Amino acid sequence: MDIEAVRALIAEDMASTDALIRRRLHSEVVLINQVGEYIVGSGGKRLRPVLVLLAAHAFGYAGEQHFNLAAVVEFIHTATLLHDDVVDESELRRGRETANNLWDNATAVLVGDFLYSRAFEMMVESGSMRVMEILSRATNVIAEGEVLQLLNCNDPDTTEARYLEVIHCKTAKLFEAAAQLGAVLGGVAPELERAMAEYGMYLGTAFQLVDDVLDYSADAEAMGKNVGDDLAEGKPTLPLIHAMREGSEAQRVLIRGAIENGGLEVIEPVMEAIRSTGAIDYTARLAREEAQRAIEALAGLPDGRYREALVALAEFAVSRTH
Repeated sequence: MDIEAVRALIAEDMASTDALIRRRLHSEVVLINQVGEYIVGSGGKRLRPVLVLLAAHAFGYAGEQHFNLAAVVEFIHTATLLHDDVVDESELRRGRETANNLWDNATAVLVGDFLYSRAFEMMVESGSMRVMEILSRATNVIAEGEVLQLLNCNDPDTTEARYLEVIHCKTAKLFEAAAQLGAVLGGVAPELERAMAEYGMYLGTAFQLVDDVLDYSADAEAMGKNVGDDLAEGKPTLPLIHAMREGSEAQRVLIRGAIENGGLEVIEPVMEAIRSTGAIDYTARLAREEAQRAIEALAGLPDGRYREALVALAEFAVSRTH
């Protein structure tokens, strides 16, 4: 099964989720509607809602609460993007102008706050304390991850372990929550709920590591953002960390300076250092290992199309080109 077959499998569910997202985005404040529609309409892979829907079906859930929770995780994700773009001073996302660039920072931050609060309204409507526990914890951990990333920014002494901690918090935690929510809706035993949480964590880690690879190997049109954006922002991602660890003294000095100062003035020699030290291959290998761990975590799930789709999602996370 490939990613298109996965999307076809839950096409009706995704249509229902998208309709719910648009209904719950509505506000009496016109600016919120404008920004919200712009962000939601800008596309994206919608992997986190897909994960909720697939996990719920994998355990035989037959209600409609999975639409609500799929929308909640998308709202939380979108809120983090709005805030991220302000912090990073980004101008481009998914090939379009960012909200902060099209409107202003204050608008992006406040609409992000609206999305967070709407998400919490909706999770309360689930009537499940377990659901609220998972989502409130995830939101808190994501915020911690954002602050950890801020501390690592422009710090060339960031270690691989510190960097992995950031992506576990900032990216993988919401994947973990999304997969776990589907298991909770399915009313499964605690060990299966834990297995789904592990699947989501490994999947999210693999996904972010591939993003790190693509930042130095994809073209801007495919990525929907500028190549080298992480370097421009002084973010010590894994390819840079590996290149500093394995490179020559001159390469270490070069990359340290690039991380400390940000900017793209030395992008070409940095790219050459990344290539010559095998940093792309190293990061891609770690991503594949995480994806394999995700697949292994599915061992206890019932056989069927939805389990196959979850496997395909892990394979897609590391084979994608954008």
